[in-house]
Amino acid sequence: MGETQVTSHEGRSTADPSPIAARAASETAPAPTTPPASGKTGRLLARFRALRMPRRPRLWFEILLIAVSYWLYSLVRNAVPEQKAQALRNADWIWSAERSMGLAFEETVNHAVNSVTWLIVSMNYYYATLHFVVTIGVLIWLFRRHPGRYAATRLVLFATTAVALLGYYLYPLAPPRLMNGANFIDTVLLHETWGSMASGNFKNMSNQYAAMPSMHIGWSLWCGLTIFALARAPWARILGLLYPTLTLVVIVATANHFWLDAVGGMACLAFGYGVSRVWYGSLPHRLPKWVPDRRGRLTALRAARLPRPASEPVPHPEKTPESSRSGA
Repeated sequence: MGETQVTSHEGRSTADPSPIAARAASETAPAPTTPPASGKTGRLLARFRALRMPRRPRLWFEILLIAVSYWLYSLVRNAVPEQKAQALRNADWIWSAERSMGLAFEETVNHAVNSVTWLIVSMNYYYATLHFVVTIGVLIWLFRRHPGRYAATRLVLFATTAVALLGYYLYPLAPPRLMNGANFIDTVLLHETWGSMASGNFKNMSNQYAAMPSMHIGWSLWCGLTIFALARAPWARILGLLYPTLTLVVIVATANHFWLDAVGGMACLAFGYGVSRVWYGSLPHRLPKWVPDRRGRLTALRAARLPRPASEPVPHPEKTPESSRSGA
């Protein structure tokens, strides 16, 4: 049947595999594998691969990491030389560039919103508080509802913030409200917003000339994209998109940033997503939602009853004495 062919060698007939059978055998034979590395090199490679795998976050570690990271961020940001003269020159250049493009609308928005006292005061407190409250809220939501995506999404935020510090050092920039000879209204100072880092004694605790890039935009856009990508409720996804949009209006209306600062914040966020993509091999929202703990069990087992995509693993229920006796 084509499985062997007969050849004659010096009067002797031998049965050799046919070309068809040989080709089939070569296709089904397992490919040669490279033996795994052993010794110290193998352990290092295994450890490196383990670091790149999504894992279950630990609450105590995350609280400590966020606290230390924000402390370092504030320390480095405020340790950057203020370079007031250079910051003012850069602000003049930004303002001139926007006017040359016909997009210097910050002053108009600043005066229009300031004419409505309750609105501008609300925006002042929005600027001073939601920057932290919403970001921490999204981190908590990720920790509880998307543990498999938490580390990758957190890495985006950390990388974004880290590269922003480089921008503060290399390009000091005065906010519009501190420009010389401009007609901007310092709404925080005028309306005496309590607790703002831009007024009263608090202004001496924060570098006032670290405006480029805008981390209000970087962080709010991170929150918005994360909510839009992972939330199921349509209203939540809409709010996710509205949050960075409203933040852009606020930073312009309060004269804390130029709109080009927002572009800088978006560029930093793109860098953050790139770092996370390279490290984890995927964008955060494409990673599995559930990850095993140290015992191999999936996190958030209470949510296992909810419908989940076929691509996500389903935990196997542990056998109980009753199920063993019943043959389950």
